Amino acid sequence: MDFGVVLQTHPPASRTVELARQVETHGFSHVWTFDSHLLWQEPFVIYSAILAATRKVVVGPMVTNPATRDWTVLASLFATLNEMYGNRTICGIGRGDSAVRTLNGRPSNLATLRDSIEVIRELANDRPAQVGDRTVRFPWAKGSELDVWVAAYGPLALKLTGEVGDGFILQLADPDITAWMVKAVRDSAEAAGRDPDAVKICVAAPGYVGDGASPSERAHMREQCRWFGGMVGNHVADIVTRYGTDSAIPKALTDYIKEREGYDYNEHGRAGNSHTRFVPDEIVERFCLLGSPHEHVERLRELQALGCDQFALYLQHDNKEETMRMYGERIIPALAEQVVATA
Repeated sequence: MDFGVVLQTHPPASRTVELARQVETHGFSHVWTFDSHLLWQEPFVIYSAILAATRKVVVGPMVTNPATRDWTVLASLFATLNEMYGNRTICGIGRGDSAVRTLNGRPSNLATLRDSIEVIRELANDRPAQVGDRTVRFPWAKGSELDVWVAAYGPLALKLTGEVGDGFILQLADPDITAWMVKAVRDSAEAAGRDPDAVKICVAAPGYVGDGASPSERAHMREQCRWFGGMVGNHVADIVTRYGTDSAIPKALTDYIKEREGYDYNEHGRAGNSHTRFVPDEIVERFCLLGSPHEHVERLRELQALGCDQFALYLQHDNKEETMRMYGERIIPALAEQVVATA
């Protein structure tokens, strides 16, 4: 299993670059960032500095969208970074949340998402793409390579992911929901004539490492990560609006938003925000990884058994460096030892 870290590009940008350098030092393979240009700094500018300060990590957005960014410009950004730093980029993409809603916009429809994936991937892999009534190609992007991983929750988005995605990004770490969604993606890939195992699976969620022995410490961990249930709730609310509460979607995903009253994007992804009180403790425990290194390892082994190829660790809490250190020193090696033992 690979490991990534998901950062927000708060100023100063030098702090984001330094965190990314630590990410590589602790043995992670990927550095992801939010992509919401009103809420945080422009990530693609910072990617160049991250790539210059590191040797191996792969960087990219978790996630960009086809509404606020021109598809050909996105492809050019990735291809340019690949030429400069040697094919160390990845594109996570979805319909759009904070980047579009802060502009009073709406997420892209799935047809637009599908078309954007085709254009971005073809151009950034040094192939021609159809843009409107024109066929275009970058004459300078020789040897550029880019995978496009799709973030999805709803049935039709999962179907699209299986049909066209190089990978699937699931932003929660509940094993039961993960099993359902991974099956949906792989069934779709197989129906489309693809190798279902070729679609990489990335589970992304906050992780907070601590002793967790006392009730007060455990409660603090939950409060630091409760924001995540609110963020996921934005997407779940869209699903419930479209499909209702009696669909095949797991009840654990849809039931918890019944008390949701709204969302303030000024506090998006922020620990201790004021509008996620509706998220119950059980959901925080199920969606996130909290507690001792042993607890993290046990959950990660469950996810790995379900086909997870990468776990991406959100670090929007007050224990960033220590959590990274414990992953580097204890958790990542424990999962590597398991692979060796199995082999």
